[in-house]
Amino acid sequence: MDEIISIFNKRNPLSKEAKLSLLSLLHKRGYIKSEIIQPTGSQCRTIYFVTHGITRIFYHKDGDDVTEHFAFPGDMIIRAESLFTGQPTQKGIQAISDCELISMPAQPLFDLFIVHHDLERLFNKIFIDAYVATVKRVESLQFKTATERYLELAQHTTWLNQIPLKYIASYLGITQVSLSRIRSQIRLG
Repeated sequence: MDEIISIFNKRNPLSKEAKLSLLSLLHKRGYIKSEIIQPTGSQCRTIYFVTHGITRIFYHKDGDDVTEHFAFPGDMIIRAESLFTGQPTQKGIQAISDCELISMPAQPLFDLFIVHHDLERLFNKIFIDAYVATVKRVESLQFKTATERYLELAQHTTWLNQIPLKYIASYLGITQVSLSRIRSQIRLG
């Protein structure tokens, strides 16, 4: 748990009291490859941080499995539309590889914001960064080519070779055949 507290402290220093309160909410758990962390159709009540492995947010549309988001070590993963509205969502969270996550129940965390304003500032920064990343993702889909989106994903992580091609293709909004062509063109220079 010290690892996540250290990451948080770099973003926004926490008082000793805030750290102790936060530690009381944190739970570490491992998931095996392909395990569903949060099923589709459920309400998100938990905030997760990936400490090892890869996870994804996914949904089903017209019989297709669509990947919306990848989370790598150090990343937060939540279904924000459900967490902040209290409504169930058609999106789920799945482990792509064996992974380890630190989880915290959202409402008890939000309750701590009243007492520990440094925690509130920390999570405000985290949620703003996640929002900005979502906006950039939408803009990437709107304005960049599939090749540019692939290269952008490749720059973000060293884990790319561990993600099944079908997930990468759906994340990029292309077919696996198109992804294979892009990868071949990149290899050839």
